[in-house]
Amino acid sequence: MAVDTTPVDPNAPLMKKPISYSNLAVGAALNLFEVTTLGQPFEVVKTQLGANRGASFVDSIRTVWSRGGIFGFYQGLIPWAWIEASTKGAVLIFTASEIEYQARAHGASPFLGGILGGMGGGIAQAYSTMGFCTFMKTVEVTRHKGGAKESTWKIARDIYKREGIRGINKGVNAVALRQCTNWASRFGLTRLAEDIIVKTRYGDDPEASKKKTAVDKILSSSLGGALSTWNQPIEVIRIEMQSQLKTAGRPEKMSIATAAKWIYRNNGLKGFYRGVTPRIGLGMWQTICMVTFGDYAKEYVATLQSKKPIKM
Repeated sequence: MAVDTTPVDPNAPLMKKPISYSNLAVGAALNLFEVTTLGQPFEVVKTQLGANRGASFVDSIRTVWSRGGIFGFYQGLIPWAWIEASTKGAVLIFTASEIEYQARAHGASPFLGGILGGMGGGIAQAYSTMGFCTFMKTVEVTRHKGGAKESTWKIARDIYKREGIRGINKGVNAVALRQCTNWASRFGLTRLAEDIIVKTRYGDDPEASKKKTAVDKILSSSLGGALSTWNQPIEVIRIEMQSQLKTAGRPEKMSIATAAKWIYRNNGLKGFYRGVTPRIGLGMWQTICMVTFGDYAKEYVATLQSKKPIKM
């Protein structure tokens, strides 16, 4: 989703933003671009580290490479990451817009309204499409690859037959918590970083926000994305809940609490931060795509729509 980080006049009359179908298309296209370029490789390495917390970063890279060379870094891309990417942006836009409007109508500031919208949108993403897509992406990275290779669709069907809808949404509560904190952080921290950069470079001039460059926006998005990985423990818990690795003594059915206890018992506090390096890269790339590229894409689409055909 493209996040509008331009300053909002708190004294302006409150108006409900209309949902633009062109923005939904832009959001889906940007999500697909993000995951198909650098997004999925970062996701695979992060998941590999989070599930195999005793392995080094180099060992994880070698393991992923051994699964098919460069294609190993794109496990789970088709269809699960593409399904997730093409739907989660629309869910986020619809939900976040409604929550932000309701929050503002009840007296919240633009900043707080944006954060609440991001939190609600992130939760809606998890319970609508991201839960089962994230689970299946994790299955693809952590399942045993020996013997005859089973298709990802067959694995999904088998899990559904055994465990029903709850089975293919395993770990969805952790996904919801991650998405809630992710988008609240990205909204808030990116806006904060941009404000600091603009004031540092251009002073307190009321027109300063109009002087910001693409470099300013990319830098603020990078900072917002990197700092939003403070919730890495939630991500490691999510990976453990969805992992297909079989370990002696590991509980079969995990809640957020039992997964956290298992991680701490086996890896201590540092176990909760395994995979944080590739996740920082992922967070930066996602935020650059969704915020910076998103802003420019929306402006370009709006310009095209404003051009009326010339009557002959």
